[in-house]
Amino acid sequence: MCSRYRDYTVVIDAATTHTATLIFLHGLGDTGQGWSRAMAAIRPSCVKVVCPTAETMPVTLNAGYRMPSWFDLKSLDIGGPEDEEGIKSATTYVHSMIEDEIERGVPANRIIIGGFSQGGALALYSALKFPQRLAGVVALSCWLPLHKSFPAEVRCPTDLPVLLCHGDCDPVVPYKLGQMTASLLKMILKDFEFKSYRGLMHTSSDEELSDVRQFVHSKLPLI
Repeated sequence: MCSRYRDYTVVIDAATTHTATLIFLHGLGDTGQGWSRAMAAIRPSCVKVVCPTAETMPVTLNAGYRMPSWFDLKSLDIGGPEDEEGIKSATTYVHSMIEDEIERGVPANRIIIGGFSQGGALALYSALKFPQRLAGVVALSCWLPLHKSFPAEVRCPTDLPVLLCHGDCDPVVPYKLGQMTASLLKMILKDFEFKSYRGLMHTSSDEELSDVRQFVHSKLPLI
């Protein structure tokens, strides 16, 4: 599975000496190309951007239509069924990407994992299940998968920095899911921030990207 993902990974090299990495996961039906330019525009010059593309698969929520998806989405209802096997398999892949960067000489505390919607959900879950302290997590318009397994299943240090962002008019991933995720993360993590955006639907905005830029620059300063 990993090799199939890597065939469609967008990598933007650091503009200066590479000392940090930002891995960003797209949302349902998108590709790595969709977020690569936006992430490259807000990174410090020492940061390499890695944007993989999910495998194409049937998605239950979309009547079985095949599209790039990190795992099967069965429902976005609170308490609805989840693809536990798929979520855990995708998490193994994300962990392998992180470990690849560590093997290349980038320490875990110089790696940020992020994502939008389904990609943000996977990034958040993967970071909480990773035993080393990452530089941070950027989770946009998303939720925490398999939330009932937390805090018991937390493997990360509790000082993991997380920025959770959500529009209050999101018609796809309800704002209430973002609020519930924020409430849970506040009980788990010491360095957590939840930002909401008035009138924002299931997309990003200049204001949100500015906040993400500030977070990334603060967690991955130039060396």
